[in-house]
Amino acid sequence: MRLPIPAARAAQQRAVRAAAARGLAHPVTRALLAAAARAAASAWEAGHRVRDVHPPPGTDRESTPCLTTSTTAT
Repeated sequence: MRLPIPAARAAQQRAVRAAAARGLAHPVTRALLAAAARAAASAWEAGHRVRDVHPPPGTDRESTPCLTTSTTAT
């Protein structure tokens, strides 16, 4: 099972990409948005706050709690 925060971020990114490529009304986009909402709800139920998924601008994600996946430097 994936950790809630990385799963929520990945689901959100997939939904955003689908919306950009297909538009908000497309059935695939709607399904991915629903999956992103479920992933965010799972993270919330696991005790994570919104700022754990969406750190404030200018904040380094590596300092965000509950991240155990590797990140690549840009």
